[in-house]
Amino acid sequence: MKFVFYANTDWYLYNFRLSTAQRLQADGHDVVMLSPPGPFGGRFAARGFRWITLPMDRASLNPLREAVTLRHLVRILRREKPDLLHNFTVKCAVYGGAAARMAGVPATVNAVAGMGYVFTSNDLKARCLRPMVQALMRGTLDHRRSLLILQNPDDAEIFRRSRLVARDRIHVIRSSGVDTSRFRPSSMSGRDGRLRVLLAARLLWEKGIGEYVEAARQLKAQGRDIEFVLAGAPDPGNPRSVSDEQVGRWAAEGVITWLGHVEDMPALLSTIDVMALPSYYREGVPKSLIEGAAAGLALITTDQPGCREVVTRHGMDGLVVPPRNATALAALVARLDDDRELLARLGAKAREKAIGEFDERAVIQRTLDVYERLLGTDMPGGSLAGSAS
Repeated sequence: MKFVFYANTDWYLYNFRLSTAQRLQADGHDVVMLSPPGPFGGRFAARGFRWITLPMDRASLNPLREAVTLRHLVRILRREKPDLLHNFTVKCAVYGGAAARMAGVPATVNAVAGMGYVFTSNDLKARCLRPMVQALMRGTLDHRRSLLILQNPDDAEIFRRSRLVARDRIHVIRSSGVDTSRFRPSSMSGRDGRLRVLLAARLLWEKGIGEYVEAARQLKAQGRDIEFVLAGAPDPGNPRSVSDEQVGRWAAEGVITWLGHVEDMPALLSTIDVMALPSYYREGVPKSLIEGAAAGLALITTDQPGCREVVTRHGMDGLVVPPRNATALAALVARLDDDRELLARLGAKAREKAIGEFDERAVIQRTLDVYERLLGTDMPGGSLAGSAS
């Protein structure tokens, strides 16, 4: 069978969906990657996947440009004739859902990991766009030959309450999963006694970047020898992105160590003690938190949708900080700096939870089960795939 994976960046497909594509490929299926041009797309060929580029501007509101994008997408789908189209992110779900109907694609899966800028921001532009986007979602996602995958129950409740998609077409699959054999605890962290804290994310203000930097500044002023590391790049396609210049100023001030995009996350995490994500964003289930959990790091995050799926009990499987509160974040980091026994206990519990709830093999199998439900008896050769190994 042929599957097309469609996302608004090649980076997302490579970093979050490559394992699912490889599972399908190993089972004898054809997977095509579809995204706008980008630096990661060239890597797909080395993995045995075709990559098709689509002219698409994530931030565009120009009706003519958007109509051209939709026309290109329909042409691609008519040419490729996939058995199933899997769309990722809100914009791709809306465009992909509409294009799939026009192109006669038999089955469509829409995955929305987090509600995105339009639903999370309270600025004027986002508030004006929200009703229009909701109407588009209602018209394109709620179709009898499509299913919706969300990453947490809070987002599922929003979709149900807003009647964007019928209840029986919504599936909750928590996170995109983590390779718990690749991300594992290391003895390297804390080797010099100095606590190292990491925030790894797209550099959006809603991820709590400002609070993280302010907490680092407060602890430095107290004379604490704690290294605050920031991994990730600005996101020019998002209006709420932190600028390169701003992050550069923080690094020059000496309050943080900025690494930019990090290719080898397991190697980085082997040198870290604490993963912090003081987000006030409607996350899906943050990848950085489940990677940190698998690596046996102590976690600090907020009680926000998505984040609360990873840290559910304060003091048991992580620490919970109020959103937009740099002083409270600084106090929790200082607590872990002073109590290394708690640091180790939280890390061990996080690892245990990652293995039990977020292992990517189980997550991929749940995704294949959704494909199976949609494709059903239309599939040649019976079952799409066996149980997860």
